[in-house]
Amino acid sequence: MGKNGHHEVKDLPYTATVGAPAGVEVVELSGLAARALRHGNDPYAPLRPAFHQLIAVRERSLRLAVDFVEHELPPGSWLWIRPGQVQRFGPDIREADGAIVVFQSGFLPPATVAAAAMDPPFQQRPLLPTGEDAEALRHALEHLAFEFGAMASLPLASHVEVLRHLVSVLVLRLARVLGGQPHEGTAGEVFRRLYEAVERDHAVTRRVEDYAGSLGYSARTLTRATRAATGMSAKQYIDERVLLEAKRLLQHSRLPAKTVADRLGFADPSDFGKFFRLRTRMTPGAFRARTLGRPAS
Repeated sequence: MGKNGHHEVKDLPYTATVGAPAGVEVVELSGLAARALRHGNDPYAPLRPAFHQLIAVRERSLRLAVDFVEHELPPGSWLWIRPGQVQRFGPDIREADGAIVVFQSGFLPPATVAAAAMDPPFQQRPLLPTGEDAEALRHALEHLAFEFGAMASLPLASHVEVLRHLVSVLVLRLARVLGGQPHEGTAGEVFRRLYEAVERDHAVTRRVEDYAGSLGYSARTLTRATRAATGMSAKQYIDERVLLEAKRLLQHSRLPAKTVADRLGFADPSDFGKFFRLRTRMTPGAFRARTLGRPAS
């Protein structure tokens, strides 16, 4: 923890546990804190993992926050945390009952990524499968956990391929519960390219015209594709991404609002203040004070 109650966000690259195959890991939730400590991470601090996480809760509820949304996951629920999201577990993680499947973005074959609608935009809601869906997910997870622990029974290359197929089964089953459709056609490809560009350059420019020029589309084409994918215009989508990063920096760093404004590409801190107030109805300082649980100055 930093000064004044700030918890700095730590970027978390994928690090395989010794003896585990590269690209995927299955961990009991109750052992997650100990695993984090072995890798030199604070299990209760905000982390920004660079990999996918599938959380399955069995008998006891689990509390965690993902990008300013507090979740209490009831028994039988699932949550898919995507790479780049800021997460923070609650104090009940050591007593949690469930499992977490960790896998790298490039681990699954392209056909699975397409069929499971894993490209953006992402649905972030917790899932509570019922009936056949719940049973199928339970069996898929159990089989994956069994094969993950049976590394010595197959040559390494075969073992990795078995795990790749079983993770594919799991994400395809979750996609069925999510109800997402593959983002096909030109509009889906246009939004995917915009998403990647905004992730990379949201602190450089907030102008739709700049993205249109760099990607080779018209601003109107970007707006049509973004509205089809997210229900927002391209400008709204870009601004929401900038706002999310502003919130992350305000809550999880000790940077003055002026420095946050500069990091996000605002030439004048007052412009950043207006941008933030217009979208949150509070000043950056008031937001920071509220998230840290202290009176605003």
